[in-house]
Amino acid sequence: MEKITSVHNQHVKDWKKLQTKKQRKKTNTYLLDGWHLVEEAINAGNQIVALIATEEQLALHDDIVTREFPIYEVTNEIMATITDTVSPQGIAAEVELPGDRFTKPETSHGAWLFLDRVQDPGNIGTMIRTADAAGFAGVVASQKTADLFSPKIVRAMQGSQFHLHLRQGDLVDWITLFKTEGHPVYGTQLNPQALNFREVTPVEDFALIMGNEGHGMDATTLNETTANLYIPMNGQAESLNVAISAGILMFQLNQKIK
Repeated sequence: MEKITSVHNQHVKDWKKLQTKKQRKKTNTYLLDGWHLVEEAINAGNQIVALIATEEQLALHDDIVTREFPIYEVTNEIMATITDTVSPQGIAAEVELPGDRFTKPETSHGAWLFLDRVQDPGNIGTMIRTADAAGFAGVVASQKTADLFSPKIVRAMQGSQFHLHLRQGDLVDWITLFKTEGHPVYGTQLNPQALNFREVTPVEDFALIMGNEGHGMDATTLNETTANLYIPMNGQAESLNVAISAGILMFQLNQKIK
């Protein structure tokens, strides 16, 4: 175990840079902040590149000191430097990014959520966490969707990235995969041809696309869907938050939900 007390230490500088997409891409790693996420990573068998913690946190979780991954004891000041939270929890970990995050499977199976140019970290994290709760197999982010492993999205996912597949790629390619195998791909848009989501029969294998918060789905993606769905509203609200809409649809459409 190595003890670090200076914020100018090279390790500290590198950990702080993990707040940027450029550094995450360079190192193929990202940072987890807080014991809950660190424990989820350990239990999931993820490769821990470095465990970073204050003396108090190491004493509280003394069982991890015997682990084989590198452990660094740091100060509260260093924890505040490397994380972007107002009140750091005193323990963090640098972990490897999923090696298959750009891989498209040869066959489609299960329920999948596609994110089309979604930008808000809170919305993205909430939708991934809800997909986990609804028993979805995975989530695919389009190339113009925010980075799924940015600090704010990682916090909002609350560890759900360890429970389902996270992918990034061209949504049209993924849509083609599902449609070729006869599985429906549902878009979300209010138009004369759209279906009331309650009229759709749940199936085991399908994809649901949620679009950008302000502009909805991209026209190219929209034209490739099997059907587009809408959620009828009795009140006077103009629209629903994208994460709320996704939650309603995911629990309704997934046949595994009893």
